[in-house]
Amino acid sequence: MSLTNEEHQLQQTSARSQLQGIDYVELYVSNARQAAHYYQTAFGFVPIAHAGLETGVRDRASVVMRQGESHLILTAPIGSDGPISRSIQVHGDSVSDIAFRVEDASQAFTEAIRGGAQPILEPTEVKDTEGSVVKATVAVYGDIVHSFIQRNDFAGAFFPGYQTLESTPVSGSTPGLNTIDHFAISLSPGTLQRWLDFYIQVFNFSPIHEEAIATEFSAMKSKAIEDSTGQIKFVLIEPVPGKRKSQIEEFLHFHEGPGIQHIAFQTDDIVQAIRTLQSNGVGFVSAPGSYYEMLVERVGAISEDIAALREVNVLVDRDEWGYLLQIFSLPVQSRPTLFMEIIERKGARGFGSGNIQALFRALEREQARRGNL
Repeated sequence: MSLTNEEHQLQQTSARSQLQGIDYVELYVSNARQAAHYYQTAFGFVPIAHAGLETGVRDRASVVMRQGESHLILTAPIGSDGPISRSIQVHGDSVSDIAFRVEDASQAFTEAIRGGAQPILEPTEVKDTEGSVVKATVAVYGDIVHSFIQRNDFAGAFFPGYQTLESTPVSGSTPGLNTIDHFAISLSPGTLQRWLDFYIQVFNFSPIHEEAIATEFSAMKSKAIEDSTGQIKFVLIEPVPGKRKSQIEEFLHFHEGPGIQHIAFQTDDIVQAIRTLQSNGVGFVSAPGSYYEMLVERVGAISEDIAALREVNVLVDRDEWGYLLQIFSLPVQSRPTLFMEIIERKGARGFGSGNIQALFRALEREQARRGNL
Protein backbone atom coordinates (compact mmCIF):
# COMPACT_ATOMS: atom_id res chain seq x y z
CA MET A 1 0.00 0.00 0.00
CA SER A 2 1.46 3.38 -0.99
CA LEU A 3 1.78 6.22 1.51
CA THR A 4 0.09 9.58 1.07
CA ASN A 5 2.33 12.65 0.96
CA GLU A 6 1.24 13.52 4.50
CA GLU A 7 2.03 10.01 5.78
CA HIS A 8 5.39 10.04 4.02
CA GLN A 9 6.21 13.43 5.56
CA LEU A 10 5.21 12.13 9.01
CA GLN A 11 7.41 9.07 8.49
CA GLN A 12 10.36 11.25 7.48
CA THR A 13 9.84 13.59 10.44
CA SER A 14 9.63 10.61 12.80
CA ALA A 15 12.92 9.25 11.51
CA ARG A 16 14.62 12.61 11.63
CA SER A 17 13.29 13.20 15.15
CA GLN A 18 14.81 10.06 16.64
CA LEU A 19 17.95 11.83 17.93
CA GLN A 20 18.21 11.09 21.64
CA GLY A 21 21.06 13.36 22.67
CA ILE A 22 24.82 13.81 22.37
CA ASP A 23 26.63 10.47 22.57
CA TYR A 24 30.15 11.92 22.49
CA VAL A 25 32.29 14.74 21.13
CA GLU A 26 35.52 13.70 19.40
CA LEU A 27 38.50 16.03 19.19
CA TYR A 28 41.51 15.45 16.97
CA VAL A 29 44.62 16.30 18.98
CA SER A 30 48.33 15.96 18.33
CA ASN A 31 48.99 13.89 21.47
CA ALA A 32 46.08 12.01 23.06
CA ARG A 33 47.88 11.18 26.31
CA GLN A 34 48.97 14.75 26.94
CA ALA A 35 45.53 16.09 25.98
CA ALA A 36 43.89 13.58 28.35
CA HIS A 37 46.16 14.77 31.16
CA TYR A 38 45.18 18.39 30.42
CA TYR A 39 41.43 17.74 30.31
CA GLN A 40 41.70 15.74 33.54
CA THR A 41 43.83 18.14 35.57
CA ALA A 42 42.31 21.35 34.18
CA PHE A 43 38.64 20.48 33.54
CA GLY A 44 38.08 17.44 35.76
CA PHE A 45 37.33 14.84 33.08
CA VAL A 46 38.28 11.26 33.98
CA PRO A 47 39.81 8.82 31.45
CA ILE A 48 37.65 5.67 31.24
CA ALA A 49 38.73 3.81 28.08
CA HIS A 50 41.36 3.81 25.35
CA ALA A 51 42.13 2.38 21.95
CA GLY A 52 45.39 2.22 20.01
CA LEU A 53 48.21 -0.12 19.09
CA GLU A 54 47.60 -2.14 22.26
CA THR A 55 44.00 -2.81 21.21
CA GLY A 56 44.70 -3.55 17.55
CA VAL A 57 44.08 -0.06 16.14
CA ARG A 58 46.95 0.84 13.80
CA ASP A 59 46.29 4.40 12.66
CA ARG A 60 45.24 6.29 15.81
CA ALA A 61 45.26 6.43 19.59
CA SER A 62 42.12 7.50 21.45
CA VAL A 63 41.29 8.22 25.08
CA VAL A 64 37.66 8.50 26.25
CA MET A 65 37.08 11.09 28.98
CA ARG A 66 33.94 11.36 31.10
CA GLN A 67 32.47 13.91 33.48
CA GLY A 68 28.82 13.78 34.49
CA GLU A 69 26.92 12.76 31.36
CA SER A 70 29.51 14.22 28.96
CA HIS A 71 32.01 12.13 27.00
CA LEU A 72 35.00 13.46 25.06
CA ILE A 73 37.09 11.26 22.78
CA LEU A 74 40.61 12.60 22.30
CA THR A 75 42.10 11.07 19.16
CA ALA A 76 45.66 11.45 17.90
CA PRO A 77 47.22 10.05 14.71
CA ILE A 78 49.89 7.35 14.74
CA GLY A 79 52.01 8.47 11.84
CA SER A 80 52.33 11.56 9.69
CA ASP A 81 49.86 10.62 6.96
CA GLY A 82 46.11 10.15 6.94
CA PRO A 83 43.03 12.29 7.57
CA ILE A 84 43.67 12.88 11.28
CA SER A 85 47.19 14.19 10.69
CA ARG A 86 45.97 16.37 7.84
CA SER A 87 43.14 17.76 9.97
CA ILE A 88 45.52 18.69 12.79
CA GLN A 89 47.94 20.28 10.33
CA VAL A 90 45.15 22.48 8.94
CA HIS A 91 42.99 23.16 12.00
CA GLY A 92 45.17 22.43 15.01
CA ASP A 93 43.56 20.59 17.90
CA SER A 94 39.83 20.88 17.23
CA VAL A 95 36.42 19.20 17.36
CA SER A 96 36.00 16.68 14.56
CA ASP A 97 32.75 14.83 15.37
CA ILE A 98 29.60 15.64 17.34
CA ALA A 99 27.96 12.24 17.60
CA PHE A 100 24.23 11.76 18.10
CA ARG A 101 22.78 8.84 20.05
CA VAL A 102 19.94 7.23 18.06
CA GLU A 103 17.62 4.23 18.17
CA ASP A 104 18.35 3.15 14.59
CA ALA A 105 21.57 4.36 12.94
CA SER A 106 20.64 2.94 9.53
CA GLN A 107 17.33 4.77 9.47
CA ALA A 108 18.88 8.01 10.74
CA PHE A 109 21.61 7.78 8.08
CA THR A 110 19.14 7.04 5.28
CA GLU A 111 16.92 9.98 6.20
CA ALA A 112 19.90 12.31 6.55
CA ILE A 113 21.13 11.40 3.06
CA ARG A 114 17.62 11.78 1.70
CA GLY A 115 17.50 15.23 3.29
CA GLY A 116 20.69 16.30 1.54
CA ALA A 117 23.58 15.26 3.82
CA GLN A 118 26.81 13.88 2.35
CA PRO A 119 27.71 10.30 3.38
CA ILE A 120 31.06 9.65 5.07
CA LEU A 121 30.52 6.23 6.68
CA GLU A 122 27.61 3.95 5.81
CA PRO A 123 25.95 2.14 8.74
CA THR A 124 28.60 -0.22 10.10
CA GLU A 125 28.23 -2.70 12.95
CA VAL A 126 31.26 -2.93 15.25
CA LYS A 127 31.40 -5.91 17.62
CA ASP A 128 33.39 -7.39 20.42
CA THR A 129 32.63 -9.89 23.20
CA GLU A 130 30.62 -7.23 25.09
CA GLY A 131 28.14 -6.59 22.29
CA SER A 132 27.83 -4.34 19.28
CA VAL A 133 27.43 -0.72 18.25
CA VAL A 134 26.21 0.55 14.87
CA LYS A 135 27.84 3.74 13.62
CA ALA A 136 27.12 5.88 10.55
CA THR A 137 28.53 9.32 9.69
CA VAL A 138 27.60 12.31 7.53
CA ALA A 139 29.52 15.47 6.67
CA VAL A 140 28.59 19.02 7.62
CA TYR A 141 30.52 22.34 7.44
CA GLY A 142 34.28 22.31 6.93
CA ASP A 143 35.75 19.01 8.14
CA ILE A 144 33.15 18.52 10.89
CA VAL A 145 30.97 15.40 10.86
CA HIS A 146 27.96 14.04 12.73
CA SER A 147 27.94 10.35 13.59
CA PHE A 148 24.85 8.34 14.49
CA ILE A 149 25.52 5.90 17.34
CA GLN A 150 23.18 2.97 18.03
CA ARG A 151 24.40 1.12 21.13
CA ASN A 152 22.34 -2.13 21.18
CA ASP A 153 22.77 -2.60 24.96
CA PHE A 154 26.54 -2.58 24.56
CA ALA A 155 28.12 -3.42 27.95
CA GLY A 156 31.81 -2.91 27.20
CA ALA A 157 34.39 -0.15 27.55
CA PHE A 158 32.47 2.64 25.81
CA PHE A 159 32.93 1.26 22.26
CA PRO A 160 33.93 -2.09 20.74
CA GLY A 161 37.71 -2.33 20.41
CA TYR A 162 38.34 -0.06 23.39
CA GLN A 163 39.79 -1.23 26.70
CA THR A 164 38.75 0.03 30.10
CA LEU A 165 41.18 2.32 31.90
CA GLU A 166 41.43 2.25 35.65
CA SER A 167 40.28 5.72 36.62
CA THR A 168 42.84 7.84 38.38
CA PRO A 169 41.25 10.30 40.80
CA VAL A 170 41.24 13.99 39.94
CA SER A 171 43.40 15.88 42.41
CA GLY A 172 41.31 18.23 44.54
CA SER A 173 37.63 18.90 43.95
CA THR A 174 36.02 18.48 40.55
CA PRO A 175 34.21 21.39 38.87
CA GLY A 176 30.95 19.47 38.40
CA LEU A 177 30.38 19.91 34.66
CA ASN A 178 27.25 17.79 34.26
CA THR A 179 26.12 17.93 30.64
CA ILE A 180 26.80 19.65 27.33
CA ASP A 181 24.42 22.59 27.09
CA HIS A 182 25.16 23.69 23.52
CA PHE A 183 27.78 24.17 20.81
CA ALA A 184 28.66 27.42 19.05
CA ILE A 185 29.69 27.07 15.41
CA SER A 186 31.69 29.68 13.50
CA LEU A 187 30.60 29.70 9.85
CA SER A 188 32.00 31.40 6.78
CA PRO A 189 30.41 34.75 5.84
CA GLY A 190 27.09 34.39 4.03
CA THR A 191 26.56 30.70 4.90
CA LEU A 192 24.52 30.91 8.11
CA GLN A 193 21.12 30.63 6.41
CA ARG A 194 22.29 27.67 4.33
CA TRP A 195 23.31 25.68 7.40
CA LEU A 196 20.21 26.73 9.32
CA ASP A 197 18.10 25.31 6.48
CA PHE A 198 20.30 22.19 6.45
CA TYR A 199 19.68 21.36 10.12
CA ILE A 200 15.97 21.98 9.71
CA GLN A 201 15.72 19.81 6.61
CA VAL A 202 18.12 17.02 7.54
CA PHE A 203 17.71 16.71 11.32
CA ASN A 204 14.32 18.32 11.98
CA PHE A 205 15.86 21.04 14.18
CA SER A 206 13.85 24.17 14.99
CA PRO A 207 15.01 27.80 15.23
CA ILE A 208 14.72 29.10 18.80
CA HIS A 209 16.59 32.42 18.86
CA GLU A 210 18.47 34.90 16.70
CA GLU A 211 20.79 37.80 17.46
CA ALA A 212 22.68 40.53 15.60
CA ILE A 213 25.55 42.12 17.51
CA ALA A 214 27.65 45.13 16.54
CA THR A 215 30.28 47.09 18.41
CA GLU A 216 32.21 50.11 17.20
CA PHE A 217 34.68 47.78 15.51
CA SER A 218 33.09 44.43 14.58
CA ALA A 219 29.80 42.58 14.18
CA MET A 220 28.21 39.12 13.91
CA LYS A 221 24.89 37.37 13.33
CA SER A 222 23.74 34.26 15.16
CA LYS A 223 20.79 31.87 15.06
CA ALA A 224 20.18 29.17 17.66
CA ILE A 225 18.50 25.86 16.85
CA GLU A 226 17.57 22.72 18.77
CA ASP A 227 16.43 19.19 17.99
CA SER A 228 12.92 17.94 18.75
CA THR A 229 13.93 16.62 22.20
CA GLY A 230 15.53 19.91 23.25
CA GLN A 231 18.67 17.96 24.22
CA ILE A 232 20.89 19.12 21.32
CA LYS A 233 21.42 22.84 20.73
CA PHE A 234 23.63 24.68 18.25
CA VAL A 235 24.30 28.39 17.94
CA LEU A 236 25.25 29.16 14.33
CA ILE A 237 27.39 32.30 13.95
CA GLU A 238 28.72 34.20 10.96
CA PRO A 239 30.79 37.41 10.85
CA VAL A 240 29.49 40.69 9.48
CA PRO A 241 31.97 43.20 7.94
CA GLY A 242 33.22 45.83 10.39
CA LYS A 243 36.13 48.22 10.88
CA ARG A 244 38.25 45.43 12.34
CA LYS A 245 38.42 41.65 12.27
CA SER A 246 35.78 40.12 14.58
CA GLN A 247 36.40 37.20 16.94
CA ILE A 248 34.48 35.03 14.44
CA GLU A 249 36.83 36.05 11.64
CA GLU A 250 39.78 35.39 13.95
CA PHE A 251 38.51 31.85 14.51
CA LEU A 252 37.93 31.25 10.79
CA HIS A 253 41.43 32.50 10.00
CA PHE A 254 43.32 30.40 12.54
CA HIS A 255 41.08 27.35 12.23
CA GLU A 256 41.35 27.71 8.44
CA GLY A 257 37.64 27.26 7.90
CA PRO A 258 34.37 26.79 9.77
CA GLY A 259 34.22 24.71 12.93
CA ILE A 260 33.21 24.45 16.57
CA GLN A 261 34.07 27.73 18.30
CA HIS A 262 33.07 26.65 21.80
CA ILE A 263 31.44 23.89 23.83
CA ALA A 264 29.16 24.98 26.68
CA PHE A 265 29.07 22.75 29.77
CA GLN A 266 26.24 23.04 32.26
CA THR A 267 26.87 23.07 36.02
CA ASP A 268 24.73 23.36 39.16
CA ASP A 269 27.11 25.75 40.98
CA ILE A 270 28.97 28.02 38.63
CA VAL A 271 30.82 30.04 41.28
CA GLN A 272 32.34 26.92 42.82
CA ALA A 273 32.99 25.45 39.36
CA ILE A 274 34.94 28.52 38.26
CA ARG A 275 36.92 28.68 41.48
CA THR A 276 37.91 25.05 40.96
CA LEU A 277 38.76 25.56 37.28
CA GLN A 278 40.81 28.67 38.03
CA SER A 279 42.73 26.80 40.73
CA ASN A 280 43.39 24.11 38.08
CA GLY A 281 44.95 26.74 35.81
CA VAL A 282 42.06 27.45 33.41
CA GLY A 283 41.97 31.08 32.27
CA PHE A 284 38.74 32.98 31.62
CA VAL A 285 37.67 36.13 29.79
CA SER A 286 37.28 38.92 32.35
CA ALA A 287 34.32 41.30 32.51
CA PRO A 288 34.78 45.04 33.17
CA GLY A 289 34.15 46.00 36.81
CA SER A 290 31.40 48.39 35.69
CA TYR A 291 29.40 45.36 34.45
CA TYR A 292 28.36 44.51 38.02
CA GLU A 293 27.41 48.01 39.11
CA MET A 294 24.04 47.94 37.31
CA LEU A 295 23.57 44.16 37.33
CA VAL A 296 20.54 43.96 39.65
CA GLU A 297 18.83 46.83 37.82
CA ARG A 298 19.37 45.05 34.51
CA VAL A 299 18.44 41.45 35.46
CA GLY A 300 16.43 41.83 38.67
CA ALA A 301 16.87 39.91 41.90
CA ILE A 302 19.05 36.80 41.83
CA SER A 303 19.97 34.36 44.60
CA GLU A 304 23.74 34.57 44.03
CA ASP A 305 26.05 36.97 45.86
CA ILE A 306 27.07 39.75 43.44
CA ALA A 307 30.50 40.08 45.08
CA ALA A 308 31.16 36.37 44.46
CA LEU A 309 30.11 36.71 40.81
CA ARG A 310 32.40 39.74 40.39
CA GLU A 311 35.27 37.83 42.00
CA VAL A 312 35.10 35.07 39.37
CA ASN A 313 33.84 37.26 36.46
CA VAL A 314 30.58 35.36 35.93
CA LEU A 315 28.01 37.09 33.72
CA VAL A 316 24.22 37.07 34.30
CA ASP A 317 21.30 37.38 31.90
CA ARG A 318 17.53 37.00 32.18
CA ASP A 319 14.83 36.00 29.73
CA GLU A 320 11.10 35.38 30.12
CA TRP A 321 11.67 31.94 31.70
CA GLY A 322 14.34 32.81 34.27
CA TYR A 323 18.00 33.75 34.37
CA LEU A 324 21.36 32.16 33.61
CA LEU A 325 24.96 32.59 34.68
CA GLN A 326 27.83 32.10 32.22
CA ILE A 327 31.52 32.59 31.62
CA PHE A 328 33.90 31.85 28.73
CA SER A 329 37.37 30.37 28.95
CA LEU A 330 40.40 31.52 27.04
CA PRO A 331 41.34 29.24 24.10
CA VAL A 332 42.32 25.76 25.25
CA GLN A 333 45.11 25.35 22.69
CA SER A 334 47.80 27.57 21.15
CA ARG A 335 45.64 28.77 18.27
CA PRO A 336 42.91 31.26 19.27
CA THR A 337 40.16 28.87 18.22
CA LEU A 338 38.28 26.43 20.49
CA PHE A 339 37.29 27.59 23.98
CA MET A 340 34.80 26.47 26.62
CA GLU A 341 31.73 28.07 28.16
CA ILE A 342 30.48 27.22 31.65
CA ILE A 343 26.77 27.90 32.16
CA GLU A 344 24.27 27.52 34.99
CA ARG A 345 20.60 27.84 34.13
CA LYS A 346 18.03 29.09 36.60
CA GLY A 347 15.10 28.51 34.28
CA ALA A 348 16.43 30.57 31.37
CA ARG A 349 16.28 29.00 27.91
CA GLY A 350 18.35 31.59 26.02
CA PHE A 351 22.09 31.98 25.50
CA GLY A 352 22.87 35.25 27.28
CA SER A 353 21.73 37.82 24.72
CA GLY A 354 22.16 40.63 27.24
CA ASN A 355 25.77 39.60 27.79
CA ILE A 356 26.81 39.24 24.17
CA GLN A 357 27.68 42.91 23.75
CA ALA A 358 29.83 42.88 26.91
CA LEU A 359 31.36 39.55 25.86
CA PHE A 360 32.07 40.79 22.36
CA ARG A 361 33.95 43.81 23.75
CA ALA A 362 35.86 41.59 26.18
CA LEU A 363 36.87 39.26 23.34
CA GLU A 364 37.97 42.25 21.28
CA ARG A 365 40.32 43.15 24.14
CA GLU A 366 41.71 39.60 24.07
CA GLN A 367 42.17 39.85 20.28
CA ALA A 368 44.03 43.14 20.70
CA ARG A 369 46.32 41.47 23.23
CA ARG A 370 47.06 38.79 20.62
CA GLY A 371 47.57 41.41 17.87
CA ASN A 372 44.73 40.01 15.72
CA LEU A 373 42.44 43.03 15.18
